[in-house]
Amino acid sequence: MTRSTWIAGILLLGIVPTMRGQALGLRPSAVGSDSRRLIAAGTLWRRDIPHYGKWLTAAGVAALTIMGAAEHRQSNRDWNQLLTICHSAQDACATGPDGRYVRSDAEQLYQLSRQYDRRANHWLLGAQASLLVTTALFIIDLHPAGPGNIPFPAQMQVGLAGGGAAVGMRLAF
Repeated sequence: MTRSTWIAGILLLGIVPTMRGQALGLRPSAVGSDSRRLIAAGTLWRRDIPHYGKWLTAAGVAALTIMGAAEHRQSNRDWNQLLTICHSAQDACATGPDGRYVRSDAEQLYQLSRQYDRRANHWLLGAQASLLVTTALFIIDLHPAGPGNIPFPAQMQVGLAGGGAAVGMRLAF
């Protein structure tokens, strides 16, 4: 599967239970216990999957980043070996008409370095995608209705004054 298919699938997982409940027209006051069980399962799905899934995807971010760093270190080792060969002699890194190194060991190190670099890029792109999913799950896991009404203390007043707003506060000394 492609990466975009995985991301779309993960995003749809959070949407499907809501759409299923709406399609069935279920309400908490429905007569059957089956409908209550289905609603409870949907609530559990929307509550528990983001709550625990965010930590799983956060661990995935760390693991993918570590893997990307390991591939990058290997790429740097091969590149540094190539530079050692190039500095060893004047024509050690001469290229042919096709753009490849004339020396086979230099060409092999160059190709290995590129290969490890591509792998590192793939791991790091996966880590970024996983970080995006983790961020989405953290946001979904917030209280769905937001915080309750947070009233101002009785000593604070907010109102209109002239052409704007006025804020007043009484402080006791």
